[in-house]
Amino acid sequence: MALPSGLDSQIFIIGCGISGIGAAQKLLKHGFSNVRIIEATARSGGRIRTGRLGWSGLLHCSSQTLEQPALSCDNIVEIGANWIHGPSKENPVFRLACDYQLLDKESMSEENQAIDMGGHPLFVPNWFTSSGRKLRPETMAPAVEFFMKLLERSQQFYESGGEPLPSVGEFLKAEAERLAPEEWKEDQANIKIRMAMINTLLKVECCVSGTHTMDDVGLGAFGMYKTLPGLDCTFPGGYESLIDHMMKELPKDIVLYNKPVKCIHWNYTKNGPDTKGTSFPVTIECLDGKTFAADHVIVTVPLGYLKKHQDTFLSPSLPQHKLHSIQRMGFGTNNKIFLEFEQPFWEEDCELIYLVWEDETDLADVVSDVKMSWIRKLFGFTVLKPAERFGNVLCGWIAGHESEYMETLSEFEVLQSVTQLLRKFTGNPTIAPRKLLRSQWFHNPYSFGSYTYVAKGCSGYDIDNLAKPLPLKDSNAKPLQVLFAGEATHRSFFSTVHGALLTGWREAERLVSLYTPASGSLSSKL
Repeated sequence: MALPSGLDSQIFIIGCGISGIGAAQKLLKHGFSNVRIIEATARSGGRIRTGRLGWSGLLHCSSQTLEQPALSCDNIVEIGANWIHGPSKENPVFRLACDYQLLDKESMSEENQAIDMGGHPLFVPNWFTSSGRKLRPETMAPAVEFFMKLLERSQQFYESGGEPLPSVGEFLKAEAERLAPEEWKEDQANIKIRMAMINTLLKVECCVSGTHTMDDVGLGAFGMYKTLPGLDCTFPGGYESLIDHMMKELPKDIVLYNKPVKCIHWNYTKNGPDTKGTSFPVTIECLDGKTFAADHVIVTVPLGYLKKHQDTFLSPSLPQHKLHSIQRMGFGTNNKIFLEFEQPFWEEDCELIYLVWEDETDLADVVSDVKMSWIRKLFGFTVLKPAERFGNVLCGWIAGHESEYMETLSEFEVLQSVTQLLRKFTGNPTIAPRKLLRSQWFHNPYSFGSYTYVAKGCSGYDIDNLAKPLPLKDSNAKPLQVLFAGEATHRSFFSTVHGALLTGWREAERLVSLYTPASGSLSSKL
């Protein structure tokens, strides 16, 4: 039953990432007047974070940068979210980017929107091996094609059921070892190097899924992730340009920055702070001791943060079924290492550099000794294009515990390791990157990793469970006290920016619907 009035309800949103910003925008558009965002850090954007090589820390490429001269946004790099995945009309991030005119003409073209790569764009690659050889496309392309077919098969068990093995990794390894000898029996000379290439591709998938190993990713739920059509594209002015435009549509004082939340007290029976006798069901307690009374709270923090603070973040504690779902779901680390060079050592049309270890013919996407061999987990580099915008910059990709260990090393140690790696694989002893910048998402105290994946034993039920508001429907308490948004709460688009945005809108819509009769006009406008 809809409540008589609620536009003056006190609504707080925890987290000023795109999910929280999207929720605030929608609520304000529907007339809610008391909406605030509480953000633990000094900035908006969350896991959308744009940086620039050559500056200490990260440069926010924005006209709002305080006490900075006007700067070109050339040579920017994405520390966090990188692409619009599936830039087509079904993607709300793409629609917003078009509305704000943040993309180039090619990215917005009908032709670009119609291309469907199934989530794996075909980059033009260069292949280098650990003996310093450069491999020919005709040698390596069959390995990529073979692996992609296996990967496609691994996504089909979600619809068909009957998963033959518990994890994607186990399935891919078993099928590759079973089928490869027959697949390449006419080309015995290249079987070993192609198996080593498949091992590299397993490391690629660890980065795509944001997991330590594909053995941790559940086979039955793997196909739950849905891709959208459109050739993945980037923001010429940086992903944060989208955040900047969204923030400009919000009241200037809506965000309380540098305010980490210690605990959300819900089903609160006492009068909230400074409420003049009015009873509020929720009190938000911040680390600095400040408290806020609320009718509704939308939690948009990353799953990694919920995992870390699951016992203390809410009081009363989360119900057991929610806790179990949080524990079952996967949240891993995928980091980037940016390198700038005086001159490129890669071919002009190259978009992706694969590193193939010739001794890795027994398939394993983890290293045996993290401290000694962490660099082996780095599968290769994407080339930032166009060079006119970025300069000669490569982005290395590394996932898992090896990536987490990399974060603990100094920039000099990382630069030294990556330089040695490139010299070994190219056979060029003079290669010397002149600048380095790396992400460190695992040691970020408000994310504890990068994004969500469906772990072994996890299902769509767990994602739906996480998304359910508190208190549960059979309770007599005030409804929708604590709502949950963020990429981890979207069944089809977990791990994506558009998934995060859609869930922020979804939870805002719940509150709009709560205070609007079913036949009312507000619901129809959403």
